[in-house]
Amino acid sequence: MALAYFITFTTYGTWVDGTEKGLGSVDREHNQYGSEFVEPDPAREAGAREAMTQPIYSMDAARRTVVRDAIVALAREKGWRLLAVHVRSNHVHVVIWTDREPGRLMSDLKGRASRDLTCAGFENAERRRWTRHDSTRHLFTNQEGERKVEYTLDEQGPRMAVFDGRDEPRTK
Repeated sequence: MALAYFITFTTYGTWVDGTEKGLGSVDREHNQYGSEFVEPDPAREAGAREAMTQPIYSMDAARRTVVRDAIVALAREKGWRLLAVHVRSNHVHVVIWTDREPGRLMSDLKGRASRDLTCAGFENAERRRWTRHDSTRHLFTNQEGERKVEYTLDEQGPRMAVFDGRDEPRTK
């Protein structure tokens, strides 16, 4: 059983199959723990971009703040232990301690962020904001959790919309 999860989700169109960004991308054949990432492939990337039905979604400072606050509010409502959040222009990192199934957790986080963006007047509910598949890593030790919190808060470049929950009182 995992102690916590390190969740990453990206904005629509900014991280497509075949990209050279970061370590690469995942697909149905490259989505198991320890498996290789998809090799960079300009033709595959171009095909993925051509298949997009809406423009790339990028978050400015106001949108990043709404997303951060939505995630913090949801975690507090549910009694989840939120250790860190960093919302950047094209992706979100979350380190969270909960017994919720990680796929459902990711869906909850994206759903609340989208709802709050719509309520704040940023686009309508039809706007695609997030990629369909993202990353959920299981963290089994306190050391792994601490390392991911440090990475989330301080190894992403200049801080954008962040939440450091290490000193928050525990609710569960």
